[in-house]
Amino acid sequence: MVVRSGMVGLGLRRPADWLSRGRATIAVIATMVLTGCVPTQVAAPATPSRFDFAGQVTRVVDGDTFWVTSQSTRIRVWGLDAPEIGNAGGSTATAQLAGLVSGRSVQCRMRDVDRYGRIVGQCWLPDGRDIAATMIASGTAREYCRFSGNYYGTC
Repeated sequence: MVVRSGMVGLGLRRPADWLSRGRATIAVIATMVLTGCVPTQVAAPATPSRFDFAGQVTRVVDGDTFWVTSQSTRIRVWGLDAPEIGNAGGSTATAQLAGLVSGRSVQCRMRDVDRYGRIVGQCWLPDGRDIAATMIASGTAREYCRFSGNYYGTC
């Protein structure tokens, strides 16, 4: 048995075979990268949305409740406790929520249905702001700790 180049175990007879295969591999990879055909760019399977519904806010009821076009009921903002209209701070909270959401699109995740038949939803504005967190930060409402489990960290 005669071993010429020490590469018999690799199935290659000459060093030139190894070099030409290496060049071919590099050419294939370069072509894939330049044409966008790389495995990391394979489309991911569709994932379910983190939102249950979306719509435009048509009316603000009070500091933690509003109507959305896509729903036939009021939306109670999850994790938010605002003063009622007629109580101290109620009008301020209502005005704050109205300024934040009136006429704007919102996306919500349904958390519950309350005893009044309202959808209790955690809702976000198009820019990603959580409505409850924004209201809490404004000081016009507080976290509803009984239901939020300190989600917003203010309990």
